[in-house]
Amino acid sequence: MENLQRIVMLIDADNTQIGKLEDVIGEISTHGRIVVKRAYGNWRKDILKNWEKELKRLAIKAEQQFDYVNGKNATDMALVIDTMNLLHKGIYDGFVIVASDSDYTPLAINLHESGVYVIGVGEKKTPEAFRNSCDEFIFLENLGRTNELKLPISKEDDDEEEYYETEEDDDIEKIHNLLKIAWDKYQDDEGYVNVSSAGQFIKRVRPDFDVRTFGFIKLPKLLEAFPDRYEITKYQGKGTVMIIAYRCK
Repeated sequence: MENLQRIVMLIDADNTQIGKLEDVIGEISTHGRIVVKRAYGNWRKDILKNWEKELKRLAIKAEQQFDYVNGKNATDMALVIDTMNLLHKGIYDGFVIVASDSDYTPLAINLHESGVYVIGVGEKKTPEAFRNSCDEFIFLENLGRTNELKLPISKEDDDEEEYYETEEDDDIEKIHNLLKIAWDKYQDDEGYVNVSSAGQFIKRVRPDFDVRTFGFIKLPKLLEAFPDRYEITKYQGKGTVMIIAYRCK
């Protein structure tokens, strides 16, 4: 996880879930200190009438943006302009764009090319282009899910474990393939790969990778759920480092 000193968080209120704002702040705060928090929208719209109380509670600065032309949303343009102005100050090392709109793809690419760390936060419907233009993309649906994540359930009649199935199970093969690539590229002389290194590789390839999507809290938990694929051991050094070997099926 990237350790950032000064983070800017910019929210497009027109396509963000108000009920997830506190979870977003909590998630982004694990990366570092949020020094700028702004939300953009036309607060006169009925659809945004409940935002005022929440923005005040969470100390998020509300930026009013009128719709100058009927049917045209000027919020994204205001957010982009402010983002570039903040970038040119040269004092921030991380930018968070909270939106599910592909219109922010060029902005994310520009930020990335400027050398700052870019995090996108949006719904699973967010177009792939925007997700992949970020260094990291977080799904809103995964936030606040701690109590919903699947954990092993011991069967009463033996020591085996079973896991809840999720609708994302079909997509997990892509993660297995990336883990196989990580093992091929980064294995040591004994055929093991550091789990943290494997996770970082997957993040670079798929910025929207999040083990919570598949119902797990941490990557090692996901690996433990597939003993037919992975052999896991722990190395005691400066700290406990978990390493894995890939078992070809």
